[in-house]
Amino acid sequence: MFTKILIANRGEIACRVIKTAKKMGIKTVAVYSEADRDALHVELADEAVFIGPAASRESYLVMDKIIEACKQTGAQAVHPGYGFLSENAVFARRVEEEGIVFIGPKHKSISAMGDKIESKKLAGAARVNTIPGHNEAIDTAEHAVEIAKGIGYPVMIKASAGGGGKGLRVAFNDKDAFEGYTSCRNEARNSFGDDRVFIEKFVEEPRHIEIQVLGDAHGHCVYLWERECSIQRRHQKVIEEAPSPFLDDATRQAMGEQAVQLAKAVNYQSAGTVEFVVGKDKSFFFLEMNTRLQVEHPVTECITGLDLVEQMIRVAAGEPLAFTQEQIPRKGWAIECRINAEDPLRGFLPSTGRLVEFEPPVQTMTASLPVPSEGGVRVDTGVYEGGEIPMFYDSMICKLIACGKDRNEAITKMRDALDAFVIRGISSNIPFQAALLAHPRFVSGNFNTGFIAEEYPKGFTRASVVHDDPDFLLALAVATNRRVLSRSAGISGQLPGHELQVGEHFIIVQTDAEGHRTQSDAKVVMNGEVFEVDVAGRHYPIRFTRPLRDIAMHGFVGNVPFCAQVERMMLAYRITHHGAQSEVRVFSPRAAELNALMPFKAPPDLSKFLLSPMPGLLVDVAVQPGQTVRAGEKLAVIEAMKMENILVATQDGVVSAVKAAKGESLAVDQIIMEFA
Repeated sequence: MFTKILIANRGEIACRVIKTAKKMGIKTVAVYSEADRDALHVELADEAVFIGPAASRESYLVMDKIIEACKQTGAQAVHPGYGFLSENAVFARRVEEEGIVFIGPKHKSISAMGDKIESKKLAGAARVNTIPGHNEAIDTAEHAVEIAKGIGYPVMIKASAGGGGKGLRVAFNDKDAFEGYTSCRNEARNSFGDDRVFIEKFVEEPRHIEIQVLGDAHGHCVYLWERECSIQRRHQKVIEEAPSPFLDDATRQAMGEQAVQLAKAVNYQSAGTVEFVVGKDKSFFFLEMNTRLQVEHPVTECITGLDLVEQMIRVAAGEPLAFTQEQIPRKGWAIECRINAEDPLRGFLPSTGRLVEFEPPVQTMTASLPVPSEGGVRVDTGVYEGGEIPMFYDSMICKLIACGKDRNEAITKMRDALDAFVIRGISSNIPFQAALLAHPRFVSGNFNTGFIAEEYPKGFTRASVVHDDPDFLLALAVATNRRVLSRSAGISGQLPGHELQVGEHFIIVQTDAEGHRTQSDAKVVMNGEVFEVDVAGRHYPIRFTRPLRDIAMHGFVGNVPFCAQVERMMLAYRITHHGAQSEVRVFSPRAAELNALMPFKAPPDLSKFLLSPMPGLLVDVAVQPGQTVRAGEKLAVIEAMKMENILVATQDGVVSAVKAAKGESLAVDQIIMEFA
């Protein structure tokens, strides 16, 4: 067994590998860029080596620097994590040539299966079901349009070296195919250094289900059941679960056997994933093979009890698998939510900056350790409170995993965990995740990869989330306000005879974006530690179990536990629960009368400006001062977190001034251009 390994990655996956290495008594070496000097993986590792500037192409993607770090520290093996160089056959070969062990498949297997074009040919030869398409690299956008028309729309345009939603577009017409081809090539070149693109038929109403495989150097190969990954936005996974609520045992076995058949065809030695698209009639077709550890591997670990990182290390060290296919358990149900630094209310645009507050829910499971019999909650992360989310890498903050005895229990645990997860300083997709977990279609298991586009065609808004008991949010605001007043009434040194008197009657005021005001009567009576709240004709006996200073407020309504996030914002309270949010002000009756006389301050008109919707790099300005633009026309392109974001005109107009230059780093809401 190795005594020291280097982790050629960053963030949560680097931290995840370190946990298993420590359990196995193996020392670890981290590598870090300028942007990651204070990163968590650097702190957790036994040693750390600086490898260059923030941009990944100058640090994490530079093979020579990784290999030199191994030599410098005496690391005997390299774990590549996912992304970066994890599926780069040249890197795996060079590492092997230097006498360093690559903790992953052999470079020939990566070359064969990591290339999506070649892997489809090999899959066909191995008698694995494949989708119709053009499996040769396409040289021009015009050629891409011709091929797409020949296959028949809709088609999927994919970068051969793509992954994680990068370098992938669905085209429904010639315009989509032309623009999608260009964007795919650019994203693939920037993220993977390989701009080859191919096209295949897009299967409508598909499910994305993948099989985890594990092979060793002694000819053994098994499958560790499946993961349901159909909940996707822009082809990037949002929620994953194991097992799939869709498959029956016969289909599950057939898919697993085909996955093993394919892995054996390329002498696969490590953990890998064979991805399938599954039709509503349970027919399935090979999509691609990911020759690395997947982001969503924790859900497989939960239902099998196996540590996949440990298995990868043991296989790389030459050990045979310690179990057969028949010995692999499938117990319980696990769900993973990817918590990303993005603003769901701004079209999921990246959100970077400092984590002013970062308080995950209580963890009862830990990566690399046995799964408790009752399941639990686990958080895999590479960040900490006070740390930065940089603009140079992907948007993942952490992975939240919940495991229960069945799917309903796993969903309940996940909803409770999302309620308790506090992130401030940047935006996150937690409200969106909470809304998905509560959606009837998700709960029923009746969904496909088009689920999010179908249910949120105009994007995600607060109005998209309907709380099952909105009056509870009002009652929570009133009870919290009563706690604040009680604390104030207890302050010493108040003028005798003029102490703060706390009444029982309150007015709840809500104001919408247009200034329309609604108010509700409420009453609060103290009964020991219980706040007896009456609002909208309903009664809520609320007892808190956490101090007033906490944002994540735990307690009971009667005998039912709850966790909601409560924030004081000047005179208002912002209450968040199960993805729904309510912002209210709580007044005494007299204060409410006076407040009603205050004028409403309308927000400024920003329609004459193009503002940067996110922090990022302005890579292109497509217009000039004096130019007339039409609605839908491209104005600028911003790059953030390895994704290109095209900004288009929302209406016809004339550009009067361009306020930002190509190559400039933009802040959120910075003015890019002005219209006459």
